[in-house]
Amino acid sequence: MADEPGRKQRAGLSRRNLMKGAGLAAARGAIFRGLEAFAEEAGADVRTQGPDAVTFKLRLNGREQSLVAEPRQTLLEVLRLPPMDLTGAKPVCDRGQCGACTIWLDGLPTSACGVLAVEAEGRDVTTVEGLGTPEKPHPVQKAFVEEDALQCGFCTPGMVMSVAHAVNTHGKALTAEQAKAATSGNLCRCGAHPHIVKAALRAARGG
Repeated sequence: MADEPGRKQRAGLSRRNLMKGAGLAAARGAIFRGLEAFAEEAGADVRTQGPDAVTFKLRLNGREQSLVAEPRQTLLEVLRLPPMDLTGAKPVCDRGQCGACTIWLDGLPTSACGVLAVEAEGRDVTTVEGLGTPEKPHPVQKAFVEEDALQCGFCTPGMVMSVAHAVNTHGKALTAEQAKAATSGNLCRCGAHPHIVKAALRAARGG
């Protein structure tokens, strides 16, 4: 019973808790004041998009395109839906972890599921459809066929985009390790990775 007063004091308001609460309140105030000042300073320079669909332009597979999309839509969704109908990039994990939706954004391999369509405004987007055609395939596409570097084919478009970037970057000097690193973010559940590396080296060396 002798400890009861001390126990009640610890459970109630102490000087330490009072000072801690005051400090947190001051910090919150400073943060919010800073955010308000930033918003006021940005003013008219900030473009509001949404909640309705917006129209924007980008360069898609070498051609200027005008697209309409809701701000919540990903680049992958807009590419695959009409009127684009570019279904090469595949929706699989929707988390940017499997590589099936790999496209090039400003020349760099990017998961289209992790980019909002409106973020691509004014930028250069390349899909596997823009890499080559059945009549004139890209060297990497041709090498994938020749090396049997696919099975179900679902991951293949993303793989091709990653490999093509590696070939463009390293040229004939591309090594097996570099090819593996380039496709480390692309998952093939069929286990075609050894053939994919062979296709990468074949394309780099000109067939």
